[in-house]
Amino acid sequence: MKSLVRTQLSVMMLLEYFIWGAWYVTLGSYMQGEPLNASGTQIGAAYGALAIATIISPFFIGMVADRFFAAQSIMGLLHLIGAALLFLATQVTDNTAFYWVVLFYSMLYMPTIALSNSIAFAQMSDAGTQFPWIRVFGTVGWILAGQLISFLDIDTSAATFYMASIASALLGIISFTLPNTPPKGKGKKTSFAAAMGLEGFVLFKDRSYSVFFISAILICIPLSFYYSFANVYLNDAGMTNATAKMTLGQVSEALFILAIPFMFYKTGVKNMLLIGIVAWTLRYVFFGFGNNDANLWMLYAGIILHGVCYDFFFVTGYMYTEKKAGEKIKNAAQGLFTLASYGIGMVIGTYLSGLVVDHYTANGLRDWMSIWMIPTYISVGVLVYFVLLFKEKKEIQTVS
Repeated sequence: MKSLVRTQLSVMMLLEYFIWGAWYVTLGSYMQGEPLNASGTQIGAAYGALAIATIISPFFIGMVADRFFAAQSIMGLLHLIGAALLFLATQVTDNTAFYWVVLFYSMLYMPTIALSNSIAFAQMSDAGTQFPWIRVFGTVGWILAGQLISFLDIDTSAATFYMASIASALLGIISFTLPNTPPKGKGKKTSFAAAMGLEGFVLFKDRSYSVFFISAILICIPLSFYYSFANVYLNDAGMTNATAKMTLGQVSEALFILAIPFMFYKTGVKNMLLIGIVAWTLRYVFFGFGNNDANLWMLYAGIILHGVCYDFFFVTGYMYTEKKAGEKIKNAAQGLFTLASYGIGMVIGTYLSGLVVDHYTANGLRDWMSIWMIPTYISVGVLVYFVLLFKEKKEIQTVS
């Protein structure tokens, strides 16, 4: 790969995830203040908009973008429109209208993740070796956004949306200069089932994979509590520069992911997934008992555990899905896994988290101990279910 192309792709990834990190982490903290004064249910619904977009975006990629448009051109257009919507979000004072702006924006943003990956893969001779070194700039972008938000002290301000809007406009312009990536599905027939990954349903013939799949949906419920309310909680707890400190989760994610390929074969998929589920349970116990005084270390531990939670369950899950599916249906299987977990699981989780937060809020004060115990109990339930029913052999058998 030429150095110019490598630089272009690295900048693309950095901005792609900078945009997401700039508005998503602090969305709840912004919404609870003026002018929205949002309830927990309304905050949960806004985060749920991204999950709904995750369900819809594979259809857009499979049925539209892959068949009719060069990836870099459609990505540029989506980011330019997205920049306008991010700015519009700051002008909205009604929660219902704000939800629809976030939903529409999310439906434009989510397809750009797949498009950015397609652009990168098209320029690589050895994706297994080259892609991680490009994708890591996405993690750098997310961390940079969090650090900048805390440095500027704009955690609860509309300025986070302005920052994301500027980055989106910049990436929109840059996208048109990226290497040409023609539509790979041009002239081919693409069914709705193929676009949504429904061909991967054959995996459900395998009992262990079915158990894993259900566990993935269920574990996304406690995951939603973290995404929707961790920043709100840490600010309530009095942690200074909470958004910047939350990027320690991305640092741990980047570090732990390096261990996954080695541990996957040595430790076995069941133990890897178990470590991930146990980490979810510990995280919420730490948040429940943590404070900004003697137990400050628990708040940090809850943040840093993000790397174990995400990598050991979801990264391992993607690898397990690929091994289980085999070459013929691996793309459909990965799409179905993403659809179910980050789509269905997160829709359920964001809705439930909002209800729980409102239930344990009185006179403007939140009972965070009780709130964090709910995802703790759910994680324990998933753990018991998984331990009892998941029977995958160490040597993973492909489903025929």
